[in-house]
Amino acid sequence: MAYTGTGDVSSDTTAFQQLAYFALRSQPMFEMVADVRSTAQSHNGSAVQFNIYNDLSQATSALTETSDVTAVALGDSTVTVTLAEYGNAVITTAKLRGTSFLNVDADAANIIGYNMVDSIDKVVSDVANGGTNVSYGGSAGSRAAVAAGDIITADKARAAVADLRTASAPGFENGNYIGMVHPDVAYDLRSETDVTDIIQYQIRQDGASVRNGSIGVFGGVEWIENPRAGLLADAGSGTTDVYQTLICGRQALAKAFSRAPGFGEDPSVIFGPVTDTLRRFHPVGWYHLVGYGRFREASLQRVETSSSIGAN
Repeated sequence: MAYTGTGDVSSDTTAFQQLAYFALRSQPMFEMVADVRSTAQSHNGSAVQFNIYNDLSQATSALTETSDVTAVALGDSTVTVTLAEYGNAVITTAKLRGTSFLNVDADAANIIGYNMVDSIDKVVSDVANGGTNVSYGGSAGSRAAVAAGDIITADKARAAVADLRTASAPGFENGNYIGMVHPDVAYDLRSETDVTDIIQYQIRQDGASVRNGSIGVFGGVEWIENPRAGLLADAGSGTTDVYQTLICGRQALAKAFSRAPGFGEDPSVIFGPVTDTLRRFHPVGWYHLVGYGRFREASLQRVETSSSIGAN
């Protein structure tokens, strides 16, 4: 008796899931720190200048009854943010659209949309991580000297907060600062006795956030754990990876953008014109004319450390 099996006919084929899956994506987070915006811009330009008035020195000497006060001059400083063009695009072909079992154009738009926020967030993080107020883990005095044991400590976080408060840096909600920490660094921070005590307190109040992996508020900082936090491979001593933990107050960064027609505060996804003779090529991309700069260095602290579970 003959049996017809899978190797005898060509109707036995592999089935396909008619739904596209995309790469694992982290949530952009640095854009929210750029809370100074060019809302009262005089005109369109290649750069935007922000002016910051200086306070007067304290007047602590008693006035002389019969003498007029001596006037003093006002002073200011400026921050200039230069605009630059950013963008990316893909083009799908007619043959791909006609032979694919997926909606290629819709999937391309999804990928372009994420690439847009992903790219801009990297632009902002590079600006933020270029600040001048930086401390290092352990006894390291420079980035190149950060060694395997120079991990973050609760004391380092408290010291950064003290510097921010000493500089009168304004906080965000409830006066807390925002801390952007890599998961490898968060692992070490959670292991600190002081932070463990905070977590135990959270469990007694509301255990849900702890079960979800939240560090919560510690030492005046609302900690945000995200792999987008700075990571410089092999930048420390030997092959030690250096992690950049940012602790930010308000007005740390400024954002400038064009207000001309067709531009704006946010980037745009653009479906380009089909210009080829046979109308086979469909472009989709994103575009932004924007600039970012550090507005108040005093509102930005960076702690560069290694991690006990990072590369050493």
